[in-house]
Amino acid sequence: MNPRHLSRGEFLALTGLLSGSALLRGTAEAAPPAAPAKSAPPAMPSRAEMEKLRSDCRASLSLSFPNDTGEELIRIGEWLKRQGVARDFYGSGEFIQAFEKKVAGLLGFEDGCYMPTGTMGQLIVLRMYADASGNRRVGLHPSSHHILHEDDAHAVLHNLREVVLCPWTRPLLASDVRDAKDPLGTVSVELPVRWLGGQLQTWEQLEELKQTCREKGVKLHMDGARLWESQPFYGRSYADICRGFDSVYVSFYKMVGALSGAMVLGSADFIKTARVWRHRHGGNLFQMLPYVASAAMRLDEVLPKIPGYVKRTKSLTEALAADTRITVLPRPVQTNMFRVYLRGDPAVLTRQRDKIAREDKVWVSNGFGPTRVPGVCETELQVGEPLGNMKDADIARSFSRLLDT
Repeated sequence: MNPRHLSRGEFLALTGLLSGSALLRGTAEAAPPAAPAKSAPPAMPSRAEMEKLRSDCRASLSLSFPNDTGEELIRIGEWLKRQGVARDFYGSGEFIQAFEKKVAGLLGFEDGCYMPTGTMGQLIVLRMYADASGNRRVGLHPSSHHILHEDDAHAVLHNLREVVLCPWTRPLLASDVRDAKDPLGTVSVELPVRWLGGQLQTWEQLEELKQTCREKGVKLHMDGARLWESQPFYGRSYADICRGFDSVYVSFYKMVGALSGAMVLGSADFIKTARVWRHRHGGNLFQMLPYVASAAMRLDEVLPKIPGYVKRTKSLTEALAADTRITVLPRPVQTNMFRVYLRGDPAVLTRQRDKIAREDKVWVSNGFGPTRVPGVCETELQVGEPLGNMKDADIARSFSRLLDT
């Protein structure tokens, strides 16, 4: 199977997102004769049970949302009162527009447009570029959100044609754009690449990619869902990182922890048209204020903490990798997110995770999925506020208990 052309269904099966489903079981050979009856394994925890177990832990290797939604909404309301903010109408209001300008300035663009979802925002960007150029080919990494997680919205809704430019195993590079068989209208680049454990191009590779797209007349868009976590790796401002991209999307619930929402950044004229497309997509909520306020309230307090999270991730992953049964990707880590590979069965590992949570009060993973290597599972981890002040050695010791089965 060519790793450049995994279908969405194949990918989901291979990563275990459909683990245990009829889709996977349906590919198996005829069942062998029935074995003697055994006691059924313990039932997997419900989402509510899992959230309760995680909330009782003193440290977590995954980011989490506020457990008490009511308290969070009260916090947002009190913050708005202190700011003296008036309500908005369909996203039009002084507070929201000021926040859009603030984020645009932070990233070095003229303007920004708040979007209810990142999916909506990025589809709007790609559609606008395709209409302007007449070229509907979009160059993508095989793990792009457009390919894996949007039910082919780019093709079904906007008649865009995906062009997978590179192998799964590395970030997209300038050479991939130069070597594309057909002319591209747009290239969308994820910074960092989530499914590679937060890997990034080197600064030189990123600059070469920007220059190559510019020389070939290809619009370059950044899928910056996790751009916030990339800044420490490059050691440059967000504006410097974004310079050379025609547009950027950022998320406000990933890492920042807002209720929801995203923003698309670009030139003033580009954003003016993006607002029209937001309306066409049904994205002009009658009141956006609670979502925007959630992002505005959290952004300033989260961004200064990210370099510390990345530094902590470097030391923690080395402690984890000291157990030779565990493989960390990438190593060394480049952001505060990474992936871990270990031998085991997802269901068994999940039950062991819950046991560790009850006994050690450490939440070591949200879940496990099988890989293309039989018997090897993977999990995605991220360092943030929920990790607390627990020592790396103690966290690593609890994580290694996953294999004590």
